[in-house]
This record gives sequence, structure tokens and C-alpha cells, in this order.
Amino acid sequence: MKPSAELIAGLNERFNHAVIAFVGDDGYPLSVATGFRAEPERGVVLLDDVAGAEVQPPEGERVNVVFSHIRPQPGVGYDERRYVSLWGALRRDNGRLELRPDRVHQWDEQEMSFFEFSERGVPQARRYMKRLSAETGRDVRPRLSFGWLFLRATRLPFLSATLVPVLLGIAVAALADDFSFWVALLTLIGGACIHLGVNVANDIFDTRSGADQANVNPTQFSGGSRVILYGLLSMRQMVLLSIGFYGIGIGIGIALAAWRGWELLWIGVAGALISVFYTAPPLKLVHRGMGEIAVALGFGPIMALGAYFVQTGEYDREPLLASIPVGILIALILYVNEVPDQPADASVGKRTLPVRLSREAVVRGYVGAVAVTFALIAALAVAGLTARPTLIALAAAPLALPVVRTLRESYDNPYALMPAMGRNIQLHVVTGALLILGYVIAIVADAALEDPPMFLT
Repeated sequence: MKPSAELIAGLNERFNHAVIAFVGDDGYPLSVATGFRAEPERGVVLLDDVAGAEVQPPEGERVNVVFSHIRPQPGVGYDERRYVSLWGALRRDNGRLELRPDRVHQWDEQEMSFFEFSERGVPQARRYMKRLSAETGRDVRPRLSFGWLFLRATRLPFLSATLVPVLLGIAVAALADDFSFWVALLTLIGGACIHLGVNVANDIFDTRSGADQANVNPTQFSGGSRVILYGLLSMRQMVLLSIGFYGIGIGIGIALAAWRGWELLWIGVAGALISVFYTAPPLKLVHRGMGEIAVALGFGPIMALGAYFVQTGEYDREPLLASIPVGILIALILYVNEVPDQPADASVGKRTLPVRLSREAVVRGYVGAVAVTFALIAALAVAGLTARPTLIALAAAPLALPVVRTLRESYDNPYALMPAMGRNIQLHVVTGALLILGYVIAIVADAALEDPPMFLT
């Protein structure tokens, strides 16, 4: 792209020096710094002569001239980062070097965040490594250690979404005097494997649909693992990884059903179908604005009821009711995490709720869902439909306040939203942990007291 007159004119105001980069006679790259003056009316940049340099920039050959600025912030890092990179041939003009650029590349932190700038460079980086691989005869690609790669590919930290409902279902069963440690452990492993299989499958289908490539603003909590897009793992490797996790999870589920009762298969099949068709065609539930419902069911009642069944051999109303608030909160994690992804999702036809709804409607929806969640916790406990000590989970409600505030203030800034996304995950984890603790209190009271008071039952 040829630089505009406006861009050339702005060089005088934005930068105070230039660096000329060229290839010397010996074939090695060289660079020299010098002063400059831009003349936008002529479309040229006049560079001060570098008479003191041992090697002079070549006349009549293409060179690269870089203008850059950065401001250090002691103890913090840097800001005001920007650069303009021009290409063109040099010629001498009255003791100066004249550059008439025919190509430009630029970045300004005030216009585009560093993270977005990096993401937009991924396709070019992939092409470069492909050419380098062909030239060197060996595979050149980015690499991570096995541990970090596994962590990234599976999004392992999000396993809290499985641990909370499974442990809650086990706690409800324990209050009914049914508990087996080894069965609980198998349930956790099986649920975790299904969850990891889902995470990997989501990345597969988001890559195939183009959603990952279109998303140039991924965050710590949104945008997927991107390991396929970055070339860290191949599509085939991710498919095999997903199949492996699903195979282990389903195998454990069948073994538990054979031991405890085949009625468990109903809940297992429902969970597996929801997890697969969350992003997989033909249903692609998340593309149809039904992702929150699928996540709420899968990581709420389905997991809690399954965990309860393998302990007791039957289904019951209490684990279902106790898991509804957990299901709503995990759906809200997806809901908020979809906000920074909305431009990319909309571009590939992924019609999530934040894509469908206005900014105000999204914020109101979040506030309403949080209000319903904690109203349910209070109502169920007071009515004795869940253990009354679960009322302590109401203490987690204030964690939603900074999420609401940040959504209102930074809705269109993906990286300013990151603290809110992290706090939203904390809301789910802390609320779930307090619900489980409420049941533990009831279990201890039931075991220690012959006739425990009503508020401890």
C-alpha cells in the first residue's frame, strides 16, 4: 500500500528520528539513524546525510526507513508505542537522501492494541514459517513445552465448571447418607474428561467455521485456545485429543451405569449430545443463540443429577434444584465472555446472544440473571427444598457488582473487560463452593447432633 500524503505529513509531528535499514555489500543487514523532514506535497521524505557512517545507504536501491516512538514508564513498562515503516529507493538531492516511498506498514497503540496487532500478524507469520520450512527442509513452527501446550489446548483452568456441579451433586447425596469416595473420584474424572473433550471440540469447529481466524481480539478468558490457528497443534491432533477425552469419559460413564443402574445412561446421553452439538453441525447451538441454555443444562442439572445418581442409584428433586443457580452462573460466564468476541462471531454467522442483543439489553440480562440466581438460592433454602445452610452462598452476590460496572463502562474494550470476566468466573466458583460448604455444614450437623436445629438442616 502506498503511503498517503496525510501519513507523510504526520511524520514530522509524531517522530523525531528515522532509521535507514539496508543490506551491505557483504550481504549483512545494516541500519543507521538520522534526522529527517517530510514533504507531503511532493510525497517524499528527506533524510539527513549520514556522512560519518562507515557504510553508506545505497542509492537507487530499495531500503527500509523506520520511524518509531516509545515512552518508558518506570516500573510499569511502556506506552505510546507507534511506528511507521516505509520502503522505497533512495537518491541524493542537495546533500540529502530523498526517499519516495511506495509501500508502508504502520502501527499505533492509540489506534490498535498490541494484542490485536499481534493477532493480525498471525497469517503472515504462518506464511513466513511455511516458506522457511520449504527453504531449510525442516519443519519450522512455534512450540510450547508439553505442560503449557496441554494447559492451553484443553483450557484446563475452566474445569471449575465441572468440579462445582459434580461436587454439589455428591454433597447432596452425602446428606442423604450415600457416599463412596472411589465412585466420587471416578465421577469427577469422567466429568472432567467430557469437559476437556468439549473444550477441544469447540476449538476444532470454531477453526473450521472461521470464527477463530476472524477474532483478532482474544482475551485470557475468551477466543478459545487458538492452538490450531497458531500452528501449535494440527487439526488431526486436536481431533484425536478430543476423541480420546470423550472415549475415557464415556467409558467411565458406561462402567458407572453398569454398576449403579442403566438409568444413568439417559442423563449421560443428554450431556454428550449437548456437548457435541454445542458447536458441531447441524445444530450448532451456540450459533443459534442457545449456547447459554446448553451450558446451563450441561454444567448444572445434568452433571449434578449424574453425580447424585451414581452415589444413590436414583434421581431426586433436590440435586436438580440445588444445581439450577450453578447452571445460571456458568451460563453467565459464557454470556460475558461472548461480549468481546461479538464482532468476529457476527462476521461468521455465529449469532450468540451478545450478537443478537443491544449493549443495554446484554447488561440488563446479566443483572436480571444474577438477581434470579441469588433469589433462587434464598427461596430454596428458606423453603427447605435445599439445605438451609446454603444461605451462606448469598455472601458471594457482591462479586457481581464490579462485573456489572465494567460491562457498563468498557463494553467495547475487550482488554478492559478482562478483570470483569475473571471476577465473573470467581462469582461462579465462590457461589458453588459456598453451596457445597452449606451442604457440608448440614452433613456435619446431622452426624454430630441427634436433633439438629432447623437452620442447620
